[in-house]
Amino acid sequence: MRFDNKSIIVTGAGSGIGRAAALLFAREGGRVIAADITQAVEDTAAAIVAAGGTARAIRMDAGNEDDVIRTVALGCEAHGGLDVMFANAGISGGMANIFDTDVALITEVLRVNLVGPFLAIKHAAPRIAERGGGAIVLTASVAGIRSGAGSPAYSASKAGVINLAQVSAQQLSGSGVRVNAICPGLTETGMTKPTFDYAREAGKTDRIGRLNPLRRGAQPEELAEVAAFLASDAASYVNGQAIAVDGGLSSSHPVTRQDYGKTAV
Repeated sequence: MRFDNKSIIVTGAGSGIGRAAALLFAREGGRVIAADITQAVEDTAAAIVAAGGTARAIRMDAGNEDDVIRTVALGCEAHGGLDVMFANAGISGGMANIFDTDVALITEVLRVNLVGPFLAIKHAAPRIAERGGGAIVLTASVAGIRSGAGSPAYSASKAGVINLAQVSAQQLSGSGVRVNAICPGLTETGMTKPTFDYAREAGKTDRIGRLNPLRRGAQPEELAEVAAFLASDAASYVNGQAIAVDGGLSSSHPVTRQDYGKTAV
């Protein structure tokens, strides 16, 4: 029970990595505020309560400061303070190239994906520090590490999240608040559902994640486990880091790979 009686907020908890993390935190004793812009967050909270856990749902926009303030206040009021913030909410913004991306699109992607985590740190960190310390985990992406894994807007926003984790870890020195990021590779979430569904319908599931050494995509629960580790006391000396959880994709530039046990031609 790594999170026994810990007060935890998870944004983007309506689906995917956020929902998997909220369920995992609650199974391990956490008292969860499940936050999302969609009605689906009610289902996440209901699933936690049905399993015997503690959760409340809140509809909020992760890139809106008033909503973030309201969410942090709910966590503190409902559970006596705040120990963990998992700023996971994000949007893809499509796959347009630089020249087809208008200012409105990139502004919205940055608002949700980068301003959102900034607001989470700004308003959650002081409350976590009041409890003697804890953890903030941000969802970045392998697209933020180097090109080739996302659109310009999405990639730039996630590169910003990685840097934000580093800068905020430094600026929270002495507070007891650790800040780290996870960098998912291709993961089956609401955002990537069309890709996975198409592959299944076309009988091409073997092509999903084929560029990483594990040759598969990830499930949300696999990312949730890493987020939970970073949020737990087991990661007490991990700070200011961006952890790639991508099947090994970012360990190399994509190349034509030699099959295991076969001679290269």
